[in-house]
Amino acid sequence: MTPTDIFEGERRRLIRLAYRMLGSLAEAEDAVQDAWLRWSAVDPAGIDAPQAWLVRVITRLCLDRLKSARARRETYVGPWLPEPLVEEVTADPLERAEDISVAFLLALQRLSPLERAVFLLHDVFDQDYAAVADSLGRSEPACRQLAARARQHVRDARPRFQVSEEEAGRLAGAFLQAAASNDMSAIASLLTEDAVLISDGGGKRKAALRPMIGREDVLTLLRGLAWRHERWADLETARVVRINGLPGLVLQMDDGPATLSLEASGDGRISAIYIVRNPEKLSRINR
Repeated sequence: MTPTDIFEGERRRLIRLAYRMLGSLAEAEDAVQDAWLRWSAVDPAGIDAPQAWLVRVITRLCLDRLKSARARRETYVGPWLPEPLVEEVTADPLERAEDISVAFLLALQRLSPLERAVFLLHDVFDQDYAAVADSLGRSEPACRQLAARARQHVRDARPRFQVSEEEAGRLAGAFLQAAASNDMSAIASLLTEDAVLISDGGGKRKAALRPMIGREDVLTLLRGLAWRHERWADLETARVVRINGLPGLVLQMDDGPATLSLEASGDGRISAIYIVRNPEKLSRINR
């Protein structure tokens, strides 16, 4: 097997890890490209475990990127959401929904970079603590402590309810129909009482500057959208898709595309809405 074959065999795994670390597919792919450059500069014959070597390199590259990302996040305008991972509903899921849901990725972002790395390597990518410690240059006991702290923060972040493709399509379609007709009563019936809405415009497009918490708060924002835009959700151009493993919509709004993903509750209603409007996170939408 050639060095290129070895790297390409690990590329998807490296991107999966980097996306969870960074919350951005574009940055994840850049980090993987940097890993390729480092791989190309060494003699693979002298590396006993190429897969472990590549995981160690991509983890450290991501940790370096997170140092500058933290400074950028401090000046970010409004709530931050990860770059949406959009798939057609008819396609086989690339990932388990519970491992890439927006709520889970947001929980990861609240961890320290080292906590995030240890948790992902051990709990998501099934590396033993010895391998994790080697990747991070930390002791095994230190890695166990980091993982324990991380688990406390993300335990409840994965989706608690599995939604079938049929149910996901029904929920997204019902929301789109109600939004397209500005039927606030229908939207209210779809929302749980404690529903939340988070929108990310990054200061580049209009979006709420704080999370909307509770059904009435969410409806207030949606009424404002309905008042400013005669049809802010257009049935003719919207696509029902899977976003980060959950039901979602790609919307074509008057100032460009947006994604809207829905987290479902146990009774088939919507417990969370995530809207990404920042154009820097939507460059892949029409690819």
